[in-house]
Amino acid sequence: MNVNYKTLVGAVAGLAMFTAAATAAQITGAGSTFVYPVLSKWSAAYQTASGKSINYQSIGSGAGIAQVKAKTVTFGATDKPLTTNELNAAGLIQFPVVIGGIVPIVNISGVKPGQLVLDGPTLAAIFLGKISTWSDPAIKKLNPGVSLPSTAIKVVHRSDGSGTTFQLSTYLSRVSPEWKSGVGADTAVDWPAGIGAKGNEGVAGNVSQLAGTIGYVEFAYAKQNGLTYAKMVNRAGKTVEPNTDSFSAAAASADWVDAAKSGFYVLFLDSPGPTSWPIAATTFVLVHKDPPDKAATADALKFFQWSFENGDQAAISLDYVPLPDNAVKAIQASWKQVQGWGM
Repeated sequence: MNVNYKTLVGAVAGLAMFTAAATAAQITGAGSTFVYPVLSKWSAAYQTASGKSINYQSIGSGAGIAQVKAKTVTFGATDKPLTTNELNAAGLIQFPVVIGGIVPIVNISGVKPGQLVLDGPTLAAIFLGKISTWSDPAIKKLNPGVSLPSTAIKVVHRSDGSGTTFQLSTYLSRVSPEWKSGVGADTAVDWPAGIGAKGNEGVAGNVSQLAGTIGYVEFAYAKQNGLTYAKMVNRAGKTVEPNTDSFSAAAASADWVDAAKSGFYVLFLDSPGPTSWPIAATTFVLVHKDPPDKAATADALKFFQWSFENGDQAAISLDYVPLPDNAVKAIQASWKQVQGWGM
């Protein structure tokens, strides 16, 4: 067989260049499980629209922060915002992508979704192990018409570094002095009671399978898995349902232009207002100002730009709240700090 070696070498070289280019432009992300349901839906729609895929690992906020700092992924995602000093030290910018709500989920025989009511101090006492049965007077006082068993409460919490845990534990620190002094707030805390599970997925799975349990997840996980979620008494003393209206009300007072000056460090916990959900949160995306792969980072920002412009209905269908237009404009202005953006 006659072989034109120059042609063969040229073809191999061309294939290598194509492979290198494809690899260089691969968009990879890792972190928050809170945002995974909507990020997954956005990614699928974006691939259909653009032909570009997003490889996102739902591994928890702590791991997402570590991976983007190590430059092993294009972007990280975390529900715990980094401070300006932390961002500057790592050479990162951060921006929010969508608003959701963290809800208590329970597995109590005969109790339906939205039937149980809890307030912040009672929820803190349960997670502290101070309230240990479902028939405890503090729970019964909040639920006079609900038949509650005298069975033991089993707490399920996150075992990994979790922005969802950060948001919940920060909220509990605001409503319970005992929680604040004894446990505090972070992505990982020393839980006084219960068993650990990895990710929102793990907590949802354990609560769905184990009778008498209570845990906490982003609301989309509760809805998708048909879990029994609780209503909450908010700061105004009103009992509210977890939904897009109550999540939106919690975030309504945000000054996004001012937030941009501090790297979008914003929290929506224990917000004022009669319709506010008390444990609303947003997920933050982290990218390098001087990324190791500028093309991939530019593509990642184009993905989020497309999602802001085209992903509202997908977010709403999963009970997330899309960011308002003034927030999106402030976010897009912050991207000018990223080398290679707009190339």
